[in-house]
Amino acid sequence: MTPRERVNAAVRRQPVDRVPCEMAFTPSITRLAREKLGPNASPAEYFGWATREVGFRGPREAVDFSEYYHGLKGMYIDHDYGTGEVAGEFHHFTKKVFPLEDVRSVAGLEEYPWPDFTDPRRHEHLEDEVKFYQEQGYHVSAFAGHIWETAWQLLGYERSLSDLMLRPDLVDYTLGRICDHNCFKARRMAEAGIDMLRVGDDVGMQDRMVIRPDLWREHLKPLLTRVIASARAVNPELPVWYHSDGDIRPIIPDLIEVGVTVLNPVQPECMDLADIAAAYGDKLAFWGTIGTQQVMPWGTPDDVRAAVKRSIDLMAPGLVLAPTHVVEPEVPWDNIVAFHDAIDLYGVFRV
Repeated sequence: MTPRERVNAAVRRQPVDRVPCEMAFTPSITRLAREKLGPNASPAEYFGWATREVGFRGPREAVDFSEYYHGLKGMYIDHDYGTGEVAGEFHHFTKKVFPLEDVRSVAGLEEYPWPDFTDPRRHEHLEDEVKFYQEQGYHVSAFAGHIWETAWQLLGYERSLSDLMLRPDLVDYTLGRICDHNCFKARRMAEAGIDMLRVGDDVGMQDRMVIRPDLWREHLKPLLTRVIASARAVNPELPVWYHSDGDIRPIIPDLIEVGVTVLNPVQPECMDLADIAAAYGDKLAFWGTIGTQQVMPWGTPDDVRAAVKRSIDLMAPGLVLAPTHVVEPEVPWDNIVAFHDAIDLYGVFRV
């Protein structure tokens, strides 16, 4: 099977010749990979990762968001939404700064320079890029964007949570603008012929949800439904991958209801893999499952191999193996190698 055939089978819970995999590295691990593999080596090709991702290009002209930052200097500002980060070299190791933190009216939100994703220059390349990777045998996906996470990065985290109760009009307006953008992106990505749509928002903590399930159903579920429907209007059979870290057990049935077919990352520190596989293995494929809180950074290579074997035993063939998030700086190179070696040991099948 080609990598594309393999992943397309796995996300449909069909037999595969081997369990497919992927990873993403933090900058420090990328530097480590260059030391180990050579400065021009591609980890994706060296380890045989099965997937490639495409997306929209940046805006034609830069937008000046400086009035929303009161003269702050030395930060990275996102070109689309103007969200800010200071200190650190990667978005999970930075301090967030919120451009709409002081805006307290819908009128003020309406005045914000919201991005325009409809400019053809931003998406006219998608068909050719998808075709290029698929002709090389790769599975191609595209991420339509966060909704909740982008909203709180604009408004502020604590404020977004409190305003769900105190000023839901402000949060709902922000969520709705972002959802409109993601619906357009999802439709264009489906038109371009992607193999799978990626969506998601981190709404889980270690042992519970960030947002009460009833609030999630009121404010976020309808928006997720719209984004998926936008893509499925083009390709009714398109697999849909949903990402949330943490324990999201209360809303997994809702995700299935609105059309999610692939659950990511299924953190083993937060949700028991055996329980999830038993409850939903006939409805969902699973993507991830190898913990980055414990086994990848602090386990031995034997621990990593055992974790890979357990996931395969519980979830294959409806499984794409991956660490449950980017590979952080603490992860030893030997554990990265052990992850891939374990697939050769336990994840090869006859079909």
